Amino acid sequence: VVNDLEPADRNIAMVFQNYALYPHMTVRKNLAYGLKNRGTPKAEIDRKVDEAATLLQIAEYLDRKPSQLSGGQRQRVAMGRAIVRDPAIFLFDEPLSNLDAKLRNQMRLEIKKLQRRLGTAAIYVTHDQVEAMTLADRIVVLNHGRVEQIGTPADVYANPASTFVASFIGAPPMNLLPAEVSDSGIHVGGYVAPHASSHRGPVTIGLRPERAHLNGSGAGIHVDVGVVEELGAQRLIHGRIGEHELTIAQDAEQPVREGRMSFDFRGEDLHLF
Repeated sequence: VVNDLEPADRNIAMVFQNYALYPHMTVRKNLAYGLKNRGTPKAEIDRKVDEAATLLQIAEYLDRKPSQLSGGQRQRVAMGRAIVRDPAIFLFDEPLSNLDAKLRNQMRLEIKKLQRRLGTAAIYVTHDQVEAMTLADRIVVLNHGRVEQIGTPADVYANPASTFVASFIGAPPMNLLPAEVSDSGIHVGGYVAPHASSHRGPVTIGLRPERAHLNGSGAGIHVDVGVVEELGAQRLIHGRIGEHELTIAQDAEQPVREGRMSFDFRGEDLHLF
């Protein structure tokens, strides 16, 4: 808890969404600025700046101004400025949101490698659930300031605590459909799936797109296929069960036709809310 400490005494380093570099300073001066303000000896500043520049592969840009750098290089400088502080904790505020998709993927991997190498705790804020899943040791899912769930990426994915978490974590997100639970199982779209739930009555069921399986027998839940997205090794089938939308993820080799198809699933793959 650092609420009562002055910012200069908190030993926290922050990486901002918009980089927040000083445009009139070179990369070297941007990296050194915070240390210089704290009265760090020049020899130590030079050593830390050179170490950070080598670590982040920006040593050849030390004499350039931020305007001469690409978005990814500017982001590295912003991270380097945090690293030279040798802080107790890093705060990342959506640091990759201004980058294009390819560079975002590359920088995400760089940040993960860097964090593992430095071993310093980091709090990383993002609206991108892929970033959260791939970077985090633990995820805190917030909904309008309210904590919906805290857990490892695997736990949050496999056991979502609410429909908000279920629809937010996972790409594509979990399907949410109205259903009814009776003694015979879960009734959804005219199909009955066995389930060991003790609850009886109306529920919302969650089903991951990759846990739904198309079948050619005609048995199961009928879905009206609308749009098919080709993703190479996989395809996403978007359809409707009555008024409710559904997405099914299938291997690309599996045949898909327009119109009405049927799919099924295992009862243990359902989540009840």
